[in-house]
Amino acid sequence: MLAGAPRFALAQQYPTRPVHWIVAAAPAGGNDIFARLMGEWLSEKLGQPFIVENRPGGSNNIGTEVVVRAPPDGYTLLLTSSNNASNAALYHNLSFDFMRDIAPVAGIARTTLVMVTNPSVPATTVAEFIAYAKANPGKVNMGSAGTGGIGHLAGELFKMTAGVNLLHVPYHGNGPALVGLLGGEIQVLFPSLASSVAFIKNGKLRGLGVTSAMRSQTMPELPSIGETVPGYELSTWYGMGAPSGTPGPIIDKLNAAINAGLADPKVKGRFAELGDVPMPMTPAEFGKFTANEIAKLTKVVQFAGIKV
Repeated sequence: MLAGAPRFALAQQYPTRPVHWIVAAAPAGGNDIFARLMGEWLSEKLGQPFIVENRPGGSNNIGTEVVVRAPPDGYTLLLTSSNNASNAALYHNLSFDFMRDIAPVAGIARTTLVMVTNPSVPATTVAEFIAYAKANPGKVNMGSAGTGGIGHLAGELFKMTAGVNLLHVPYHGNGPALVGLLGGEIQVLFPSLASSVAFIKNGKLRGLGVTSAMRSQTMPELPSIGETVPGYELSTWYGMGAPSGTPGPIIDKLNAAINAGLADPKVKGRFAELGDVPMPMTPAEFGKFTANEIAKLTKVVQFAGIKV
């Protein structure tokens, strides 16, 4: 009992100062949207500011390493995502091991990606885009938030399953890639629905299909790509991680606060608007989920022969 008393007291007091939540991607992408939405809830719930810091670069590895090297005291956290899972499959010479060095805190949400094109592309359906791409092999630019990211994997999976030849153009983040698509530098992109739904609704971008197996409740008029390309399915997810060694009571307190937010009607409503499904989990469940995602994406990377 005496040994556990300091840890319990630490959790009771935490946080006593602002918490820095690292988003290892550029502003305006899905990662950034989720961190700011949940960060606002955590600030209100725990009584200290949760400051979102964007640390893009290296396909999320730069920001991740910032958290790996931070003191394990709960004041530097990571917005984890499916990019971390794909990076574990892609990079073999990192100075850290994601599963070893980042402690799972909580799942936040799972969301679909969406296949979007610049309106100048003469295709209004997935089938028409496939026909257009086959008529112009190697001439259609496919953007991504970075080589090896989940959007890139979604595009490579589409290339394989649809049998088309698209030219990959990596950007430094989802936000810049969307700007490139809006400006016509690229013709197709696979961003999160959360980051692109407003552009689809106002007609600045054209949505062709979602990457999930089922249609999204946010835009049910968009078919799943799998309805045209059998077997196609890929989605992205977000969660929270902390430096390995962060005290369990702090992790548990953060987990409870996040799960309370996911159950709050206002937060759930906002997630629904963005096409997201809340993903409440215990730290152990989220750790197991992440390990399974790494195993799955490793198979995709090996099958596609993607190298960075």
